[in-house]
Amino acid sequence: MHNDTIQTAVDETMARIHDFVRVLERDDIPLILSMLKDEIDHEIALTGQVAGRRRELMDRVRGETDYGALRAIHDELNGLELERFLKIQSVAALHSSCTEYRDILAERALELVEQEMTSGGKGNPPVPYALCSMGSDGREEQTLITDQDYLIVYGDDGGEAADQWFKEFSETLVERMAEMGFKKCTGDIMPSNPTWRGSYSQWKRKLLAIVRYEYEDYAKNLMDLIVLSDARHVAGDRQLADDLVKLIRGLEQDYFQALWGMAKAATEMKLALGFLKRLWTEGSGEHKGEFNLKLLAWAPLVMNVRILAINQGVPATNTVRRIELLQGEGSFSAAFAQGLKDAYTILTRHRILLQIKVIKGIVNNSYYLNPYALPADEREEIRQALLKIEDLQRTIHTNFSIM
Repeated sequence: MHNDTIQTAVDETMARIHDFVRVLERDDIPLILSMLKDEIDHEIALTGQVAGRRRELMDRVRGETDYGALRAIHDELNGLELERFLKIQSVAALHSSCTEYRDILAERALELVEQEMTSGGKGNPPVPYALCSMGSDGREEQTLITDQDYLIVYGDDGGEAADQWFKEFSETLVERMAEMGFKKCTGDIMPSNPTWRGSYSQWKRKLLAIVRYEYEDYAKNLMDLIVLSDARHVAGDRQLADDLVKLIRGLEQDYFQALWGMAKAATEMKLALGFLKRLWTEGSGEHKGEFNLKLLAWAPLVMNVRILAINQGVPATNTVRRIELLQGEGSFSAAFAQGLKDAYTILTRHRILLQIKVIKGIVNNSYYLNPYALPADEREEIRQALLKIEDLQRTIHTNFSIM
């Protein structure tokens, strides 16, 4: 959060406190202010303790060699974030923290697997390489439940020997990261899958084939391109990662037909809005009275913001940052941008709360939400968020002349 944003938040909070104090009886004011101070002091102390423990655990990651111990550290870090979220429910704080410590864990995994390759007689990396994340991790939007969405790019001129080395390295890395608590991606978006690793030249050939529609499975390759749009350097050679990211963004802008295809898919994503713009829910089956919060609300917002950001050459991957930069270059009014940021925060907060219910064993699915189990004001917040996404879809539909 920027300093001016923090100051604005502080000023607004103090204004509310002053308004509250004005209506109190004279003798009640010192007591209430004293109680408020005690509560704030308690929260500061607790926050300091959590931050201290978090730093201690992250420092331990850098020297730990046992994958089981790294899994235990990962689990404790997740637990700290879970408890902190239940107290303050800050989506931005959880995103930032989870992304930070998982980057450190991923970097440690690379170091240990390199050592494993060397001790196993496979030698050191034959050329420079980088690990890049995609999905929520690529957008720096990690939450409490995560899986592996990674790719590997390595330098050219290594030949078949380099291809074989990185094949074995990637397969081992995926297994070791699973041992550390990074679930394997159900969509197989992992460097153990040859689709998600290659030299820079190999990546360039693959990407050109996608944007030129040279592959038969158009839908799958369009989805791969969408996933790649959020690529971000995590560990290894930063220049190599930055070159790949620049290549991806450049091709998406140069080959408008590919971007148009992504825009069409984004604007056609269904929302949980029904008759008279009321919230739509399943009418029967296992999830009767619920709707898929990820597919019918959160994902359309992330997807449509991504499309506009790519089209306008916005370099960020983070959804909120993309919205801010789109406002800055004139795509959004200040009011519309704030509405989209609010929508993102509201929908993501409910996604995280569903994850917590899964972790605590209360429910077995982190996607489906019953809006009618919520207070009326929260239900209306979700409906307003969906209306904002619908407005965004209409904007992109018009901008890309989608019929």
